[in-house]
Amino acid sequence: MKAPLSWIREYVDLPAGVSLDDLTWRLTMLGLKLEGLHHPADEITGPLVIGRVLTLEKEPQKNGKTINWCTVDVAGANGTGEPQGIVCGAHNFVEGDLVVVCLPGAVLPGGFAISARKTYGHVSAGMICSASELGLPDDSFGGQDGIIVLPPGTGAPGDDAFGVLGLDDAVIEFEINPDRAYALSVRGIAREAALGFSAPYADPAHRDTPAANEQGYPVVVDDAPGCPVFVARSVTGFRPDAPTPDWMARRLTQAGMRPISLGVDITNYVMLELGQPLHAYDRDRLAGPIRVRRASAGEQITTLDGVRRTLDAEDLLITDDSGPIGIAGTMGGQTTELSETTTSVVIEAAHFDAVSIFRSEKRHKLPSEASKRFERGVDPELPTAAADRAVALMVELGGATDDGGVTVVGAPPERTRITIPADLPARISGLDIDAGTARDHLAAVGCDVTPDGDQLTAVVPSWRPDLTDPYDLVEEVVRIVGYDTLPSVLPAAPAGHGWTPVQRLRRRVGLTLAGAGWTEAVTYPFVGEADWDRLTLPADDPRRTALRIANPLNNEEPLLTTTLLPGLLKALARNVGRANADIALFEHSLVFRPTGNEKAPILGVDGPPTAEEWAAIEKAVPSQPMHLAVAVSGQRERSGWWGAGREAGWADAIGAVRDVARALGVEVDVHADSSAPWHPGRCAAFRIGERVIGYGGELHPSVCRAYGVPPRTAVAEVDLDALLERAQQVVPGPTFSSYPVAKEDVALVVDASVPAASVEAALREGAGELLESIQLFDVYTGPQVGDGKKSLAYALRFRAADRTLTEAETTSARDAAVAAAAERTGAVQRA
Repeated sequence: MKAPLSWIREYVDLPAGVSLDDLTWRLTMLGLKLEGLHHPADEITGPLVIGRVLTLEKEPQKNGKTINWCTVDVAGANGTGEPQGIVCGAHNFVEGDLVVVCLPGAVLPGGFAISARKTYGHVSAGMICSASELGLPDDSFGGQDGIIVLPPGTGAPGDDAFGVLGLDDAVIEFEINPDRAYALSVRGIAREAALGFSAPYADPAHRDTPAANEQGYPVVVDDAPGCPVFVARSVTGFRPDAPTPDWMARRLTQAGMRPISLGVDITNYVMLELGQPLHAYDRDRLAGPIRVRRASAGEQITTLDGVRRTLDAEDLLITDDSGPIGIAGTMGGQTTELSETTTSVVIEAAHFDAVSIFRSEKRHKLPSEASKRFERGVDPELPTAAADRAVALMVELGGATDDGGVTVVGAPPERTRITIPADLPARISGLDIDAGTARDHLAAVGCDVTPDGDQLTAVVPSWRPDLTDPYDLVEEVVRIVGYDTLPSVLPAAPAGHGWTPVQRLRRRVGLTLAGAGWTEAVTYPFVGEADWDRLTLPADDPRRTALRIANPLNNEEPLLTTTLLPGLLKALARNVGRANADIALFEHSLVFRPTGNEKAPILGVDGPPTAEEWAAIEKAVPSQPMHLAVAVSGQRERSGWWGAGREAGWADAIGAVRDVARALGVEVDVHADSSAPWHPGRCAAFRIGERVIGYGGELHPSVCRAYGVPPRTAVAEVDLDALLERAQQVVPGPTFSSYPVAKEDVALVVDASVPAASVEAALREGAGELLESIQLFDVYTGPQVGDGKKSLAYALRFRAADRTLTEAETTSARDAAVAAAAERTGAVQRA
């Protein structure tokens, strides 16, 4: 809402010392957020003065154009007192007229600099200005066909023209919250200014309006809930060619509206002034009584914007015997609009249901200044005053005659009554607000307040439909006292319950990986179809089935991810591209696995969801398992003076998952496997029992190229929920024995296809409880073991907690381990 300062001051007598900054700050503190300040004078620099045309000589030019060579009296404004010679191409003025002159050195809006220059054989020292050149409405001060011509007596030559043109009038722009519809008017803003400075306020809506009579234009309201109040007034003898006065055109422009014609401009002016939208009909084009009803399905109307619209059965309409003539509270129709021949006018001032107007506006995508106010809630007691104000302006400015007819259908609803404890504002705000202060402030807002012991009963003013409960009244009292005076009191923190068991386990996962040198990454959960192709996923891979986002941030990534690998690989590529080549990343986050049956119900707004609706909502939510993924490339152990480093590989990715499983107290088996996007010969599956929970290993070379990561980058991804389900909240620590360790090494020959992990598991099981540790320290393939075979050498360490083991005990445990490996994997001990 834009409001000129001069217009606000018409209704509130602000103290003399109140500056524009003081006013805007106080209004902001009262809840009217300042959006901007507009100073038209700031766009014009240099001398802009009134001049009188002394001579005017018309000089035809070779190009067919006729220019005026003028001498203009600007008194001493030019520093010499001599008449100013100016060339002007406009022809809507004569000798003796008062005009606006921009002298050399001035700069007009748009950075247009004025200087003395030779043109058409003369030195033109300045410019006689048009309205558009000064940023004013084109028809201001009679300038619709050219330059501005000031009325006689406006001022004297040489006088400053800024005040005459209203260029020194600041315009304040506010961002009005939806619950403050009354502030979408100068009336409401001036009321807030008066409230902020305890200044006298003159309500422009306080008028002596005539009572309803039988002479008014006939109106029938078939839908009283949709239109509780409808007021109609009529004038005759209106002059359609009467110009809109400069002061009105200027204020409309300052408020952001374009002057159109006097009849339309008056309705817009009253709407901006009082906040009540109006509509004017050409009475001679009306057929029968005005009727307010709901639309019939399929009805059509051509609105004022020239669009033919098909109406909905819920649309509230204004009709006559010919059919629809307007969508109520939104926009009128073309058939009854004012024209250049209109002499009889019917003025509509009605109150419409906010919900109906909002739905019609959204349904037809037809926002308007009227609907913006109606959908927020207009004062239902305002129509009679607004209609009377419009009639008075048409009589005064358009030469019309009030025909005396007044139609009023319906009555405004009763005002809301709210009772609150007198000390409620103090208890809620923490301020020292006594009952008298609360009563006075509520009265200042416009409430009729009645004290009753320790309670206050307030009758809410008709222009505040947002005040509905006791705490709304508390807010009104506190905002007048001042939000800036509220004490800063932090609420007492509730006693914490600590982390949940799952949160503790997830934190253990992060600490384990961070302690092992991995860096946590947090990536966006958005992917595109191209990511599935980069990962070389088969067409039937379930990971390709993903939820599509209705309004994606990026059209190339409109899907919710089903795997953490795309985001992690992009993060790794970004690091490598910034010279951070030795990088180990991990992420644990949700992925989204839809089933195809997700369909959320559309709920009503008249109550909370039922148990059945909640169940349907839960069913529509896709599965969101927690995954853990790691990615590593470059050197895992750095090179230096101490020697050569070690390149990261598949074992690091698999080892990270094993470390996490060990920290959670979960036994995970690792088996050779093949799955995209891993290298088919360097991929392992992680299993808990018979359940595969993920994969790890070296990425396929084509995937490395697709994501721009180094060759032989290793990644792993597992279902973290599966690990957490079996995790131990407290993992038993290792036991230590003070007795010496017994060392035994064995070398076993097995088929090349047998996983080393299977051999290790068999050895561990066969060795029994005396086995303290087992480690694979050598793998050999070659002629000594034969084709298709490999030799695996393991270091076995035995120890007892209560004694020193004998050689017989150690040998027996070793032999049992070898026997178990032979039985389960076909291993043969190498000589």
